[in-house]
Amino acid sequence: MPDIKIGGQAVIDGVTMRSENYVCTSVRDEKGKIRSRLRKFKSVTQKNKILKLPILRGVVSLVEMVSIGFSELQWSAQQASEEEELSSKEIFFTMLFSIIVAIVVFKYLPWLSANALSSYFNTSYVVLNIIDGVLKIGIIALYMFLIGKLKDVYTLFQYHGAEHKAVSCYESKKKLTPDNAHKFSTIHPRCGTTFVILVFVVSVFVYVLLPEGFSFWQNLGLRILLLPVIAGIAFELIRLSGKYYDKSSFVRAIMWPGLQFQRLTTNKPNKKQIEVAIMSLNKCMLAEKKH
Repeated sequence: MPDIKIGGQAVIDGVTMRSENYVCTSVRDEKGKIRSRLRKFKSVTQKNKILKLPILRGVVSLVEMVSIGFSELQWSAQQASEEEELSSKEIFFTMLFSIIVAIVVFKYLPWLSANALSSYFNTSYVVLNIIDGVLKIGIIALYMFLIGKLKDVYTLFQYHGAEHKAVSCYESKKKLTPDNAHKFSTIHPRCGTTFVILVFVVSVFVYVLLPEGFSFWQNLGLRILLLPVIAGIAFELIRLSGKYYDKSSFVRAIMWPGLQFQRLTTNKPNKKQIEVAIMSLNKCMLAEKKH
């Protein structure tokens, strides 16, 4: 892989790319022109060695990823629709509402349903946690499938595919052109979608270690509190997959479910969409080389 490591995400009508010191978002506006915003971003892990420790660095990276993603998503939406930027208060309550909904849908409801099924079939505590994990994966799969049918989300998933194609082309050291990038897959082992699935899988193994004596609400509270630890473990697994994916069939087997899940969150992009992804990636690379 190239010396400059780059990752990204899809935004409204565009792509965000992030390198070690920069974040660039490029979008295609209503007139067909590509607009870009490049800004410096230095992870706090570069300033504090303690935050570079395994698992802990994953938690920090996740928080930073969400923060960057929300900011760039807001900017891209503003460029696409020319709407006014949200205030800090509006951003805070939007994020708070999103977190509450996510906890209810992906933590409370699966755990409630798993307990009901476990009681009905009189299963063991281990099976209870497996049911909980399967239900969470099923819910998010159904959610992704349904929203993927919406026109705007379908386009968003096309840009997600464009981001993967551009990054894969870059990592393969091919010339970054829409034609070259178009040949690559929309699936990438370091994708955030794979990370989400790994979080659910890792959670099953971590939650099994919790004592059985806790009440429903105590157990739910502990599960929420342990999310940063689980995310940190999943982050380390993603790092290992990026390093050994091409070298180990065992690693590829572990990552396979998450990679297949990406088929729900990526669509085949057209060359104009790939062009936007390449623009964002190139601006990040040029900024890093001048850094």
